Amino acid sequence: MNSTRQISLIGFLQAQNCTTIPAAWRHPQARHDVTNVDFYRHIAKVLESGLFDLGFFDDRLAMPDMYGGDHRHTVEQGIRCVKLDAVTVLTTMGMATSQLGLGATYSTTYFPPFHVARVFSTLDHMTGGRAAWNVVTSVNDNEARNMGLLEAPPHDVRYDRADEFMEIVHGHWDTWEADAIVADRASGIYAHGDKVHRLDHDGEHYRSRGPFTVPRTPQGHPVIIQAGQSGRGIEFASRWGELLFMANPNLSRATENYKAVKSAVVAAGRDPEQVKIANLTFPVVGRTLSEAEDRRAAYDLLPNLVDDLSLLSEGLNFDFSDKELDEPLSPEDVAAMTGIQGIRNQVIEATGKDNPTVRDFVTVSGRGRLAHPVVGGPNELADYFEEWFTTPACDGFVIAGTHMPGAFEDFVELVVPELQRRGLFRTEYSGNTLRDHLGLSQPQPGAWRQ
Repeated sequence: MNSTRQISLIGFLQAQNCTTIPAAWRHPQARHDVTNVDFYRHIAKVLESGLFDLGFFDDRLAMPDMYGGDHRHTVEQGIRCVKLDAVTVLTTMGMATSQLGLGATYSTTYFPPFHVARVFSTLDHMTGGRAAWNVVTSVNDNEARNMGLLEAPPHDVRYDRADEFMEIVHGHWDTWEADAIVADRASGIYAHGDKVHRLDHDGEHYRSRGPFTVPRTPQGHPVIIQAGQSGRGIEFASRWGELLFMANPNLSRATENYKAVKSAVVAAGRDPEQVKIANLTFPVVGRTLSEAEDRRAAYDLLPNLVDDLSLLSEGLNFDFSDKELDEPLSPEDVAAMTGIQGIRNQVIEATGKDNPTVRDFVTVSGRGRLAHPVVGGPNELADYFEEWFTTPACDGFVIAGTHMPGAFEDFVELVVPELQRRGLFRTEYSGNTLRDHLGLSQPQPGAWRQ
């Protein structure tokens, strides 16, 4: 293994009123000025001071209202009810930093490929080569209804469309040759016409002509983040993803999946060293183990059952409101869960039941709660990261916060120095682009077609 291999750290962000955990806004140290530009600029500066590779925004195009078919509980309980446009927020963070990578989620189901290509290539220019796009296909019917459809398209259909979507986006990104612009006043030539090409895509799901309106970017292409974990999702990720976001609950599962996904990348004809796998982690950090354990115990008092059931209903596209907590779900109920298949499959596997109860879904999924946290002082946290990284079970970690911005402040102050002391993490940025941070090469035009 490469002796210079070092951990990648990614900050998991939300342009909303809480973290991924609804109870985060109830934390006594949580800031509530989440519509204020200074909130996000502060987080960006904290992450950059900790030499994080990037911060990226999760996103959904709706507030959770599947539970009971009503949004009132969502608003009253503060369950991800405020959601800002992530790319707009990123631009403000880019102006407050100079090296931190910046990523945002955009759906292939609800936006045209030309638009997405232009948004992220523009962001890459405006940040000097620090942009990343987290590709999602979107699973929720409430998102579909906001965007003009009655329900989300079927799982595999979304991915089939997404493959063609990615071909178009990459095709547009490649249509300007790197030396097209000459801006020669003497000759009156701004750019070489034969070095800017039209895509003229006419496929099964999309048409997109071009020519594209954004020149080739500092990174060649913005970095592609992907989090598909179903069979079809892994197939998609192995073809297109450069930074893969995984959520493995334990080391053995992570190690197994790490090998499987890297093998899938090879089978797709790509270099596995050019695909980084980062595992979702919720650190609860204290100056000592005892302090961290006290913080965890206090945090566990914040969530409530409505948080759990609301986010389960949203994630699975299934209304749990008319089910009793210990009622076994019917085979028809389980089959109707058309959302995030990984949640459903995890519960069935963990319980050994084909018809789990609602309580099983709450307990196993940890949806709405602080599930599988890593609790400890600097040494305990660094031991955890070192074991997972060196096994290897991942190439880095997606650091999710229990509350904002304090969780990142604690991590940067307490854990990052210990990782640096062990030689596992950088002590300075070695370059200015996100590809520099992640050790990813700049893509050659058309390489995605191979």
